Amino acid sequence: MSRERRLGLQSVELCGETLDVVVDLDESPLAWLASRRGRDGRALIAPVQLLAGERLRGDFTRAQMMPRLTADWSAMPRSARGSQGPGLALSEAILASKQRLARAMDAVGPEFSGLLMDVCCFLKGMEQVERERGWPARTAKVVLALGLDRLARHYGLSGQAEGPRHGPIRAFRTQPEGGAG
Repeated sequence: MSRERRLGLQSVELCGETLDVVVDLDESPLAWLASRRGRDGRALIAPVQLLAGERLRGDFTRAQMMPRLTADWSAMPRSARGSQGPGLALSEAILASKQRLARAMDAVGPEFSGLLMDVCCFLKGMEQVERERGWPARTAKVVLALGLDRLARHYGLSGQAEGPRHGPIRAFRTQPEGGAG
C-alpha cells in the first residue's frame, strides 16, 4: 500500500534571490507551519526559517541517521573491483553530512537541538512535541521559531536585506540646548 506523495515547491526569498525548496506537503511540519498564517497575517514561520530547517533535514537524511527497521542491502559491496571508487566518495559524503549536522547542533545549543531534531528531522508535529515534553499548548511554535532563527544564523541566512557595513560609532554629538552649535 503506497501513498501518493504531495510534493510542493516552497518559494523562499533570500538576499534578493528567490530559491525553490521541494517539500512533502503532507510530511513536513515546517511546510505546514510555513503555509499557515497567524493572527497578524504573517506565516507562522518565516521563509528563512523554513530554508534553515530543510537544510538541517537534508544533512540528516544524507548522513543516513534515520533508524532503519529492515536490512540495508545497499551497503553490501557488489564486487571486489571498484570498491574503492564510488563507495569511498559516498562514505565521505555521509561523514561530511554528519559533521555539518554536529556543527549545526553545537551552534544552536542544547536548548534547541532536541526540538529541531524532533521537528525538522524526525518530523514530529507540534502537539506531539508539547505532549512528550510536558509543555503547555502552543509553546512549541514559539520555541521552534527561536531555534530556527539560531539555526538560520549558523547557516549565514538572513531574512532581511543588509546595506553596507560601517565601523563602530566613534562619537555621538547633540546640539547644545538653546542654540545652534
